[in-house]
Amino acid sequence: MSTESPARDTAWYTLSVADALAAQGVDEATGLSTAEVEKRRAQYGPNRFAEAKKESGWSKFVRQYRDPMQIVLLAAALISLIVIRDRGTALLLLGLTLLNAVMSLNQEGKAEASVAALQKMMIVQSRVRRNGVLEQIPAEQLVPGDIVAVEAGDRIPADGRIIKAATLEVDESALTGESAPVPKEVNPVSSPETPLGDRVDMVYMNTSATRGSGELVVTGTGMETEVGHISGMLQTTEDEKTPLTKQLDALTNQIILIAGLALVASIALGRFIYDQPFDVLFISAVAFAVAAVPTGLPAVVTTLLSIGTKTLASAGAIVKRLRSVETLGSTSAINSDKTGTLTLNQMTAVELTIPGRRFTINGEGYSTTGQITTVDGTPPGDLSAYLLPMALCADAEVRDGALVGDPTEGALVVLAAKGGIDPQQTREAIPRVAVLPFDAAYKFMATFHRVKDESGRDVIRAFVKGAPDQLLARAQDALAADGRLVPAAGEMTERFNAENERLAKNGLRVMCVARRDFDAASFDPNADLLPLVTNLTLLGLAGIVDPPRPEARTAIAEAHDAGIQVRMITGDHAVTAGAIAKDLGIRGEAITGAEWGGYSDEEALRRIDDIGVIARVTPEHKVRLVDILKRKGNIVAMTGDGVNDAPALKKADIGVAMGITGTEVSKEAAVMILTDDNFATIVKAVEKGRALYDNLVKYIRYQMGVLFGMIWTFLGSGLFNVLAGVPFVPQQTLYVNFTTQVLQSIGLGLGEPTEGLMERPPRRSDEQVMPLPLGIRLAIYGAIQAASALIVIQWISINTGDDDLARTMGLVTFSFANLFYGLACNDLKASVFSHALLANAKLLQMSLISLGFIILGAQLDLLNRLLKTVPLNIDQWVLCALAGSVILWVMEVVKLFSRRSGPEPEPAAVVVAAAEM
Repeated sequence: MSTESPARDTAWYTLSVADALAAQGVDEATGLSTAEVEKRRAQYGPNRFAEAKKESGWSKFVRQYRDPMQIVLLAAALISLIVIRDRGTALLLLGLTLLNAVMSLNQEGKAEASVAALQKMMIVQSRVRRNGVLEQIPAEQLVPGDIVAVEAGDRIPADGRIIKAATLEVDESALTGESAPVPKEVNPVSSPETPLGDRVDMVYMNTSATRGSGELVVTGTGMETEVGHISGMLQTTEDEKTPLTKQLDALTNQIILIAGLALVASIALGRFIYDQPFDVLFISAVAFAVAAVPTGLPAVVTTLLSIGTKTLASAGAIVKRLRSVETLGSTSAINSDKTGTLTLNQMTAVELTIPGRRFTINGEGYSTTGQITTVDGTPPGDLSAYLLPMALCADAEVRDGALVGDPTEGALVVLAAKGGIDPQQTREAIPRVAVLPFDAAYKFMATFHRVKDESGRDVIRAFVKGAPDQLLARAQDALAADGRLVPAAGEMTERFNAENERLAKNGLRVMCVARRDFDAASFDPNADLLPLVTNLTLLGLAGIVDPPRPEARTAIAEAHDAGIQVRMITGDHAVTAGAIAKDLGIRGEAITGAEWGGYSDEEALRRIDDIGVIARVTPEHKVRLVDILKRKGNIVAMTGDGVNDAPALKKADIGVAMGITGTEVSKEAAVMILTDDNFATIVKAVEKGRALYDNLVKYIRYQMGVLFGMIWTFLGSGLFNVLAGVPFVPQQTLYVNFTTQVLQSIGLGLGEPTEGLMERPPRRSDEQVMPLPLGIRLAIYGAIQAASALIVIQWISINTGDDDLARTMGLVTFSFANLFYGLACNDLKASVFSHALLANAKLLQMSLISLGFIILGAQLDLLNRLLKTVPLNIDQWVLCALAGSVILWVMEVVKLFSRRSGPEPEPAAVVVAAAEM
């Protein structure tokens, strides 16, 4: 036999069974020979995906040093070690970089462990016919041309053309997004353009058979399958930086630029104005560089994000990368999968129509708790005649709210139970005599039972359920609500068709039930049963839907209030998806993936804001949607659970996989995993992300203010020849950074966020990190802090001639200024003497610890030796505290005028801009 096999893009679904077998060079009865299998395995390789290269532990560690701030810290450490030979400072800086790296790696490791705990690994076994014998082998050993047998409960091991099907249904939700199992048949489809979800004669790898049995000839394995194609897309999709990463990189570059210019100015002043030796200036410059770098920035950001990940995990969202926590807060578009995320993934009958009456059914999912009520308010009466087929003509079982079997059957069984019929006991009391299984060719199922009719006569009664058009075509009459039999033709047909159309337009899947009686004595259960399913008595129609999660409606409304547009992306039909979207409150029109794919880029960019639902989508459609939204400046979150979702999950700023129903591929591609598969958890995560970012803004505003203070201190020292341009030695600079500045930053970062965050529009990803108005204000606040310290240093130096005492008092004054500035930064409008500060218990706690470190830095003998400080007396402490508090009183005056003058342009000019930092 030939080892040639057509490529993956061959339209196998348009070929007949005979042509498909011939194209694969295989006999259906015997399968491939052992020799042929070996040839094909050598040609096509094993039936598994090409694995992406795993990132080594060393590579992960090195990746932490791609952060610009880490690079700056390393450079400062090397300069300290090589140039000024200060090993203590060098080791401290190196230790800081290690701390930042270890914290990030530790969090990533925790997230990976959480993901691993969610994943369920299994080896798929397949029944394959080779050498005329049916044997069981690992799916990895399959090759194109193998004849594989499948039955309900099996995972499909490879792509294949169906050659036999007996009531075979396959759950393809992981690949296509289609919520209901798809009936399969052997007849080919006519058009090569048929979408993946409508290729009823094909099955695909990693989907699951939910009903019946069948055989297939393998047409694609490994990377040549549809799932393999998606896996290949994942490997070509590059990870992108989060908005916070971009913003912090930009902030770091700004800091380096500002510090570099100030450093050059400091050297120029010392060399050309004061004619100081270059070696002294160089040492001073290194000290200044150490001072100018906000060494606590990576540590504080990592700490805040780490705490954010723990908070999100407790809310049901596992974040795999630290900085993705912040990205949530800037999300402006959420593309959500429908099944299981916006809906319960539990088919539920919500309407029942019988000739002359309509009923609504409450209760959701597979719980039998619920009631059947009439739309006109009258008692529903005895509905057993209409509900009995739903319990008997079904194989599904519902136990304690859990389904075993077909979801649509489960919905009908639950409906019967809500009407007072116990399915299990009823099946035992009225056993089957014969059964006609469901088949996609005739689209119904029938079971036959020995019962007594209304007159007490023994009969064999057939209960039938199936597609409304099929049963209506085989109907003779209908059982009216008053018990009369009325002809099916004419008015009754019109009424049934109208109700069927009404339910379908509401996005419901419609099932019809009917019955027919046969003489018990002459009935042959072994006869051909299909011709007997005629002259039926129509009973009613049931409208079934996968109901929306109740909390999803509220969450979508909250998202809209927060300026976030929510879209439903699904493999379901547009009518069904549109109806559910309308019920959920999703805004915008519903279109198909084919329509979306037909738009030009310009048209897609123009129309995207008016689109709320895209149905029957392919993986390429989802990736394009993310790309279009990004091009419009959106921060995009994308949810999904199937392998078809994975490329879009990886492309999005925030890929969100489902922890319960999600495939391993989707979890690997995502940066966040929902442990409860609930859309509402995403909105909660967005809120927590915004709160985290709001606090982070407070920190950065504080950090930049004290950074400017440090720059002005060194620049002013050089300009006015204060202590030869070296107001603080490097150890003192680092001590302030790692005590007062870091502690105040944590107090601001971990405090209570601003109220009303979810009533604001999302911030734009392209706004500046530190615009000019904010930069000017922070520079002024920094200059005030620097002036306080320099005046004290110069005063003490002139009057005592003791440089160590001058530096110590300057350090204490600057530390006090940093502390008071942090208290004032808690709220840009409210006074520090108001309840706003008292509400921030974390900031008050950190401020007390900061005060303790300020005192220890001057009074503890060990720190005196390490920091080159000297003890201070009470008068000197008072002087330092008073001088350091100047920044507080200046900011209080500014706040006072701000409150009296009414709303200032702060939110637009400063707060919003600062929020982009």
